[in-house]
Amino acid sequence: MSILKHKKAIITGGGRGLGKATAIAFAKEGIDVAITGRTESVLKETVSELEALGVQAIYSVFDVGNYDEVKSHIKSIVDMLGGVDILVNNAGIAAIGSFNEMEVSVWSEIIQTNVMGMYYVTKEVLPYLIDKNEGDIINVSSTAGLNGNPNISAYCASKFAVIGMSESLMKEVRKNNIRVNTLTPSTIESDMTIELGMLDKGSENTLQPEDFAELIVAGLKLPRRAMLKSAALWSTNP
Repeated sequence: MSILKHKKAIITGGGRGLGKATAIAFAKEGIDVAITGRTESVLKETVSELEALGVQAIYSVFDVGNYDEVKSHIKSIVDMLGGVDILVNNAGIAAIGSFNEMEVSVWSEIIQTNVMGMYYVTKEVLPYLIDKNEGDIINVSSTAGLNGNPNISAYCASKFAVIGMSESLMKEVRKNNIRVNTLTPSTIESDMTIELGMLDKGSENTLQPEDFAELIVAGLKLPRRAMLKSAALWSTNP
């Protein structure tokens, strides 16, 4: 029996891509899952797949960048799930454009979603984990948060911020038996990378969302005395 069976998880951006793969991997371990996103039809379809794996699965439609929405929806999710043990902050957006050509509104939206959204969701989930003196928070950054690259300045800035926020939080809540893990994957074949034209669908030897999900599950299975502080996932082929 999986040591994760009957745990409760919230995954933001859980309807597709990395979030969906993580939700499916969790369900296979017997974890009850709540997924969030902004497209109800996508979330409904994913919940049906999760329920077929024999776990409780729910969805909630809201924008992580809107704090009022986050407050009400996170409370509702925790009430419906019957608690929360694991938070995966996966929701994120990106856009390609030079520093001067990218519209200020686009730059701001990326920061609002990727940084403030992660902050809002974590702020609302954290008290539940502190109350039970145990939990796991997995924050999805990127190799773009380790090194700047041209034409994705907003995305890089947001992912650098995620690393700083995550490491600060990790040092704050270790005393509460809460593990905060920051992941920095290189380019994964996901809906976002395909839509941005970064990868072609079916690219050979490219990292897949399932690889990412497997890493998360492995980290969660470590004994509570051990914590995977950070991990970078790379393809074996450049």
